[in-house]
Amino acid sequence: MTDITLYHYSRCSKSRAALALLEERGIHPTVIHYMDTPLDAQQLSALLSKLNLTARQLMRSGESVYSEMGLDNPALSETELINAMVQAPILIQRPILEVGQRAAIGRPLENITELLP
Repeated sequence: MTDITLYHYSRCSKSRAALALLEERGIHPTVIHYMDTPLDAQQLSALLSKLNLTARQLMRSGESVYSEMGLDNPALSETELINAMVQAPILIQRPILEVGQRAAIGRPLENITELLP
């Protein structure tokens, strides 16, 4: 079976709903609590590639840290934005389901069901 990984934040209702949905379907993913164990820049870059998104598209621009870090500056590079998410993982959209070489953000939850085997 293909490896299934859920990038999870337990304080997020959508993330909890995604985990419950997977478990209801008998799927027990590897759960990465990325707020406790932050991703490094290489892991984030690989995940962005699977999501087919830019770093800015993965960011939660409504978080206070987004403006505090000056991340609304359009001149910031992809590397700078990735490094910001490494420093402040609260900026990462959630939940994210990774299935093999593909990934999706679970907003709405239907996005992740499309990846399931």
